[in-house]
This record gives sequence, C-alpha cells and structure tokens, in this order.
Amino acid sequence: MTTIRAIRGMNDILPDETDRWQYLERTVAEVLASYGYGEIRMPIVEQTALFRRSIGEVTDIVEKEMYSFDDRNGESLTLRPEGTAGCVRAAIQNSLLGTVQRLWYSGPMFRYERPQKGRQRQFHQIGAEVFGVPTPDIDAELILMTARLWRALGIDEHVELQLNSIGSSADRQAFRAALVSYLSEHQADLDEDSQRRLLTNPLRILDSKHPGTRALLQQAPVLTDYLDGESKADFARVCELLDAASVSYVVNPSLVRGLDYYNKTVFEWVTDRLGAQGTVCAGGRYDGLVQQLGGKPVPGIGFAMGKERLVLLLEALEALPAALPAADVYVVNSGGRAEIAAFAALESLRSALPGLRIVQHTGGGSFRSQLKKADKSGARWALIWGDDEVAAATVTVKPLREQGEAQATLPLADVAAFLLRSRTPDTTTEGS
Repeated sequence: MTTIRAIRGMNDILPDETDRWQYLERTVAEVLASYGYGEIRMPIVEQTALFRRSIGEVTDIVEKEMYSFDDRNGESLTLRPEGTAGCVRAAIQNSLLGTVQRLWYSGPMFRYERPQKGRQRQFHQIGAEVFGVPTPDIDAELILMTARLWRALGIDEHVELQLNSIGSSADRQAFRAALVSYLSEHQADLDEDSQRRLLTNPLRILDSKHPGTRALLQQAPVLTDYLDGESKADFARVCELLDAASVSYVVNPSLVRGLDYYNKTVFEWVTDRLGAQGTVCAGGRYDGLVQQLGGKPVPGIGFAMGKERLVLLLEALEALPAALPAADVYVVNSGGRAEIAAFAALESLRSALPGLRIVQHTGGGSFRSQLKKADKSGARWALIWGDDEVAAATVTVKPLREQGEAQATLPLADVAAFLLRSRTPDTTTEGS
C-alpha cells in the first residue's frame, strides 16, 4: 500500500522545532501588546471575490497562485493567500471601524508557488493592521514597533529597513504610463516575466532580479518624480519621526508592493543572511481598501512577517534560547500500589507547581529501563515511588543532571517545596 505523504510545500512542524516557533510567537505577542494591539482571528477560507477585489485581478497571486475551489453550493472559495483582506472584511462586517483599531493576527496562508527554503505553499504569517489614522505618525509607529521586535529577538543588527512612497493612485497611473512608454522601447531586452508584466502589472518589473532588466531600470523614470505634494510631505514626516527615534533606513525608489491596494508609504525589512528570500517583514499604507471592499472610507496601514523566514534567521544567527528538555521531572514507579500512589500525588504536585513539566512513565517496564528513559528525557530529577515509599508516604528524589547532589527520600508533603527551590536558585549572599 502506498504511504500517504504531506502535500508538497505544506510541511509538518515537529516537536523539536515548535519551541522555536513558540519563542518567536511569544515575543511578537508581547511586543504588539505593549503598543496596545489586540488579537483578531479570521477564517482560513474566504469568498474568492474578496481577494479578486482587494489584491487585483492581474496580480500573480490571483492569476496563478491562489487555492480556489467551488463548495457544494457552487460558491467559489479560496484558502487565504494573505491576511489583510480578511482583516478588513472582518472589521467591516463586525462594525469595528467607528473608532481607531489596532489589530494583529497569526496563522497559515496558502499560495501555489515553487517550494524553496523560506517559501512554502502553506506558510505562516504574523500581521498587524491599523484602521482610522490618516496621519503619517501611525506609519512611524508600525515601523518603530517592528524595530523593537528585532531588538527583542536579538537580530536588529542583521536587518535593514528600506522605505519608499508609491504615492496616490493618480501618481502611480502617471508613473505607470511613463514607465510603460520607456520599457516598451526596450521590450526585447526584458526578461520573460517582465515582458508579461509590462502588459499586466508593470510596477512589479521594478522588483525584477534579472541583471539585464535591472540595467534597463537604471535609466527608467523614477516614481518619486511623480508624487503629489501630500505624498511627499507624509513621507518626509515618516522619515523625520524615524530619525528622531534613531531608526536607520535606506530610501529605495524601486521598492513597490505586489498587491494593488497599497498607497503612499511602503516599507520592507530585509536581511542578507537568507539568500534570495531576504525580506522578513513588509507593509505599507492602503487608504482605499476599506471602501474598495464595501465599507465607508477609512484609512489603513499594516505589515506582515513570515514566521518561516524569521525562524530561519534566528537559527542562522544562533539567536534562539537554549532548547528546553521535554520534562523537568520524570516519574518512575514499581507498578501496582506505587503507580496508583504516584498518579494521585502528581496531580496535587501539578496544581502546586503550575508550569512544571512532569512526565509520568507509562507502559510498564523494569525499574532499570524506566530510569534509562528518565535520563533520556532530559529531566533534572527522577521521582521514584516503590512499596517502601507508599508505606511511609514519602518519595525518593534522584538527581539526573546535578553534580554533587545526593539522592534523598523526602516526605511527600515536602516535595513541592524542594522542586520549587531547585528551579529557583538562591540569589542571597552571605551577610545579607
């Protein structure tokens, strides 16, 4: 019989990896909470029309990458390829937009792409969105918040902030016309993807990594020359606020977003430690999207960061905390009455010491084999119940990692205090 395997590009995250993900997720949640952002959880599946209207009909995502299907009622549904559109839909549907909203979310997204390191077909993002603030101070807040996150993770020296303004829709239309006119004169020299995009989404050509196309772009029109006064003033204010907070950045005139709904300030955090997949966080302003999806005109701005890439970066920089063992305490028993006594005592112990990881041996086996499994678990202590311990209402505590610590038999009532002391080292000094 053929073994069933996971779908290509949709990977399992195993227990020896999840501690890294949990560390990243905890750190992000703490930083976002410190700025007053509240978590929102949206469905993984949405109506296909949501993404066609928001992302744009002629983007690569809608044309080639979305996982769409008809349900049993004939309605076209899509596994979400990104989070912003669903967050906007939820905010409109649940009448959240009467006041300023600072929201964040986390979860899987889906795009049919060629799987490679840091880019999978099921990938995971953390995103943040703010609705109701038209001024550029919120742009600066989002960027400062991500800068604080990099410091909290210990990777701030290995990421670079790139900024640009893509102006208003009218600005981009004027720039697009000039760019298409210029590139059309050199169409034969463009790479294949750029030739296709010239007719559908020419601003994406600015993202091209093809050497020949990059050379042509050196002489192409520049978007900043087409910005209106408001876009220029807002971008200057963002830069001024970042300067005041000592956040360094590079203005990158070629920086655009792959989704149609962005306007004005856009930004990316990039690294040179992940090869081709160098962007770890990207975002910008999208003031027209709420109205585009059926709501009243409400300005918005947000960002998304890829968990896979951030975990890879943390690993590459050796910035992850030491992995915790599966257990703090491993429980060994001689069966029969001892097993019953251990089960009862351990539930009380778990209540007294929440957070203590206690693994009780199950499945039988000799006393010697149980001790071997206790040692292999990585636990600091083995708690041993035998007939003598049951009769005397005691437990034997055996050190598995501590040098110089002797095995001891303690009254059952004293075990919780002993374990608490063992995981909270004494910091007092003589004479204090």
